[in-house]
Amino acid sequence: MSDESFAIAVIGGATAGAEAADIFAKQGVLTVVFEQNSRPYGKVEDGLPRWHVGLRAKEYATIDAKLGQEHVHFVPNTKVGRDVSLRELCEVWGFHSVVLANGAWRDRPLAVPDAEKYVGKGLVYQNPFIQWFNHRHEAAYRGPVFSALDDTIVVGGGLASIDVVKAINLELASGALRAKGVEEDLEELEVQGIPKSLAAHGLTWEGLGFKGATLFYRRRIEDMPLVSMPDDANEKVRAKIERTRAHMLEKAIAKYLFHVRPLRAPLALVVENERVVGMRFAITKMECGKLVTTAETEEVRGSQVISSIGSIPEPLEGVPQKGELYAYSDWDLGRLPDFPTLFSAGNVVTGKGNIVDSRKHARAVGQHVRDEYLKLASDVRAQTPLTPEKREALLKRVRARQERVAYRGYAEWIQGARPPEFV
Repeated sequence: MSDESFAIAVIGGATAGAEAADIFAKQGVLTVVFEQNSRPYGKVEDGLPRWHVGLRAKEYATIDAKLGQEHVHFVPNTKVGRDVSLRELCEVWGFHSVVLANGAWRDRPLAVPDAEKYVGKGLVYQNPFIQWFNHRHEAAYRGPVFSALDDTIVVGGGLASIDVVKAINLELASGALRAKGVEEDLEELEVQGIPKSLAAHGLTWEGLGFKGATLFYRRRIEDMPLVSMPDDANEKVRAKIERTRAHMLEKAIAKYLFHVRPLRAPLALVVENERVVGMRFAITKMECGKLVTTAETEEVRGSQVISSIGSIPEPLEGVPQKGELYAYSDWDLGRLPDFPTLFSAGNVVTGKGNIVDSRKHARAVGQHVRDEYLKLASDVRAQTPLTPEKREALLKRVRARQERVAYRGYAEWIQGARPPEFV
């Protein structure tokens, strides 16, 4: 069908949202994508460190192609929960379904006493730090300001944590080269690695007196989720993946000169004069595949502490939560019991902030909505098509919001809103 007689709202225009929108639009569904920012790129732009120039450009182009196609009605600068309520979209606008793909933008709180009291006083969270790292060179940047300090303590263990320690050490190396009058391109520095780049200009890490950032991880190095472990992995596959993880980390350490301290779980901040000056860790061990916390502790001092222990969804009015996550009744499809027309896709459900996982999950959810919920791939519809009057009423609401944010079409809009490096 191609007459837009079915309508779906997608909340969030980045990897997961664009993937779901593409599935619906190609079926001729009236697909309205509500994006909280002026640009739809989400954590491809704000969470993926800016040395990934090629990957970022590729993902921007992919998202643009999906959101700029026929049947997609893009609505930027519109945050659900602020500019329009989720309940209203689900029950009033006239959509057959709503797909929540708004990602996970909030850092998981560091679970040590009084942590929030010291945010900005030596304690930093990953998401704002990487956003600053990506955008601080832009003239229009007005966000929080951080520093890439030598001897930083990073608490975490996933790929995002590796990005944080890399960002700190790459910035330290860039600063040292800049002091010698050398402006090294960040992408080139990341490709070449710190030792090689410094050596080309007669410098060494040790000679500069840098300690570098240190990553503290509560499990073993082999347990770091740098490569996904299949649920059904046998002993041989498990051992191979664990070796691969250790090898990947070894190569990264050699190239970017950070340190890793495994089997260390955060216990308490070390505070002096109302500022964080370190962290006390509980020493852990793995027994029969389970993490065990011992009675032994270790106090480590550093210039700042960056918490990189994962991201969680922002609270959304009307959506029940279980702990820090939405209280889904069906985790595969991101269903919420009080919203029978709603599904969720991407890392708002999975908690995995990588592109491949978000796209894969969104594809599965989008295909389910298309084939099972609406049954658009069959001859028998599961839902009643929109009447021309209801379709026009829905579009009137969409156009009103687009006019309010001065939107005049995707190609024109994205050209004006494109990140500075791609203008």
